[in-house]
Amino acid sequence: MGRAEQVAEKIKEIIDKPERIRNMGIVAHIDHGKTTLSDSLLSNAGLISQDMAGKQLALDFHEDEKERGITINAANVSMVHKYNNEEYLINLIDTPGHVDFGGDVTRAMRAVDGVIVVVCAVEGVMPQTKTVIGQALKERVRPTLYINKVDRLINELKLSPEELQKRFIKIITNINKIIKQRQPEGINWIVNVEDGSVAFGSAYHNWAINVPCMKKTGITFKDIIDYCMTDRQKELAKIAPVHEIMLDIAVRHLPSPLEAQKLRIPQIWKGDFESEIGKAMLNCDPKGKLGMMITNITVFDKREGEVATGRIFSGKISQGQDVYLVGSKSMERIQQVSFYMGATRVNTDYVPAGNIVGITGLKKSFAGETVSVEDIHPFEKIVHTSEPVVTVAVEAKNMKDLPRVVEVLRQVSKEDPTLRVKIDEETGEHLLSGMGELHLEVITNRIKKGGLDIEISQPIVVYRETINGKYGPIEGKSPNKHNKFQISVEPLEKSVYEAIISGEVAEGRRKDRSKDIRAQLVDLGMDKEEARRVIDIYHGNIMVDMTRGIQHLDEVMELIFDSFEDVMNNGPLAKEPVTGVKVILTDATLHEDAIHRGPAQIYPALKRPIYACMLLSQPSLLEPIQNVYIDVPQDYMGGVTRELQRRRGIVGNMSQKDELMTIESKSPVAESFGFAGDIRSASEGHALWSTENAGFDKLPQELQFKAIMQIRERKGLSKELPKAQDFME
Repeated sequence: MGRAEQVAEKIKEIIDKPERIRNMGIVAHIDHGKTTLSDSLLSNAGLISQDMAGKQLALDFHEDEKERGITINAANVSMVHKYNNEEYLINLIDTPGHVDFGGDVTRAMRAVDGVIVVVCAVEGVMPQTKTVIGQALKERVRPTLYINKVDRLINELKLSPEELQKRFIKIITNINKIIKQRQPEGINWIVNVEDGSVAFGSAYHNWAINVPCMKKTGITFKDIIDYCMTDRQKELAKIAPVHEIMLDIAVRHLPSPLEAQKLRIPQIWKGDFESEIGKAMLNCDPKGKLGMMITNITVFDKREGEVATGRIFSGKISQGQDVYLVGSKSMERIQQVSFYMGATRVNTDYVPAGNIVGITGLKKSFAGETVSVEDIHPFEKIVHTSEPVVTVAVEAKNMKDLPRVVEVLRQVSKEDPTLRVKIDEETGEHLLSGMGELHLEVITNRIKKGGLDIEISQPIVVYRETINGKYGPIEGKSPNKHNKFQISVEPLEKSVYEAIISGEVAEGRRKDRSKDIRAQLVDLGMDKEEARRVIDIYHGNIMVDMTRGIQHLDEVMELIFDSFEDVMNNGPLAKEPVTGVKVILTDATLHEDAIHRGPAQIYPALKRPIYACMLLSQPSLLEPIQNVYIDVPQDYMGGVTRELQRRRGIVGNMSQKDELMTIESKSPVAESFGFAGDIRSASEGHALWSTENAGFDKLPQELQFKAIMQIRERKGLSKELPKAQDFME
């Protein structure tokens, strides 16, 4: 029996013992060494050779990940680790660090209970470090810390022991500042050196140390400096192997599912905790009813089709079992049940509560789906921190492939819910929107490698439409003149808008909402009466019903929602999505006979006055903005800042970090295409940079008309700008 087979057998023994299970993720800013660390942990599991650890990047098993040297998809692996003579099952997820693939991190955080945050000792805490810790804490996932690339501080930057200590204290302080702001109330999750929840080392050279290890081995910081300076890191890795230290930390400091679920379930599930399923999930009870959430959908190979990854919170999943998909409202049969071992999966008869599982057979599932044996209250939606801001048009090179293009685009958006696919019936365009240029490049390359010949347009940015004033009421009449609606619009309160965008206030129609959000909206500054009458929250917009006692209004409510959401998807200026708008229904008259108030009558009666009001409320375009952080030697500062300003970038803070200057700036996404090549030239390859999405800002006034006309032309809309009168009786 090979080592991997032995591990698989041991996993089957521990899978039923939740107190000896740890579900953990590895998170970091791009290039800080997550996948290299995962390699070292895998070598301990016997899944790759000890010599290849740190070099193989085994969890980057897509070809494009190996080519680009970055992690694109979260990868799962289960392994066994011995601690204090007990064997523990570690279910590990390695996540991407590039901002374009942040959606994978968000979904992985729903599956795990703890994380190792990897921070590069040279670069320190970076924007994406803060983002991933925020994502973890939002899901009540406990952090620990690994400060990586310590050998570079010693050998390249030649820091003295005092300077090393200062550097470490700064990183730990910065991490703890983020943790303190966001950790659950009444719980102390700050990391510290003394208790061993912080480790230092070099994942590439396979070593790590923390206080318990120093006490056990007698090794000191001074010894470490000697090992690094005399090129004896291999010896150091024998005394203090990184896998041992980090998995010890996971066992000691990260919670088992039994502890974690008591804290996490109230955050991610808002059902009745006195119910049978509520109690079972809080207690991680394998004998209770099934409660599971799907966090990811992947196609490993075409033969077996989709594999759904899920976290089981109660009950168990067995081969051949019939389960109920709450969102899809359908029963489906489980075909295979497995646990992950990197790029392969090991089939097993069942997997109980407290574990991460791979399943085939759930054709209608999606990331975020709730799975049980009956219709239960669904899990909270997974809220992605950024929205798609870049779009490409995708066309089949051969007409015969047209149906396949639609099918493949639907499949990629199912596997990656941060992608948006729009099949435009009128123009025949297939639009794919993603987090950035790299995100779309990776996805479209994978489609091509899958054997589908496609053509991709130049990337374009997705704008947003909004209003800067208020107007109304305006009356809208149905074509048969029997139904009338009075509509007003005004800008949504900034604090309410921000709470919706951050996911703090849940989107959705009133009837589908799991809890009353009135108090939340009032706290954010919304009028009490309006907050009580919010009927729909959609893509950063709100609809309020301020009418009283209108007969038959409830019977057309679905049509009202549809009309409001359709206008919010296609604004009046250029049919771009709308954001930050409050639509108020102030009065209505409806025909008593249902046959006279069908969709053909209600839609225009509502949509036309919303459009008219918006066009009379100082409408404008918003453009997506990103924060750009650049580390560059002082000699190249001028070239880099000129490059930013040429792209309408606004340079903010500048600070010195060792021999590098850090430039913080804001820049429009529309000006970011080709940035990588130009910044390399401007700095002769010396600049390191990263970006993060920073929402939307008003497009400068002088660019508004030109941008609107370009979008209208691209979409085949008339060259004349619409006027409010066009939508009024």
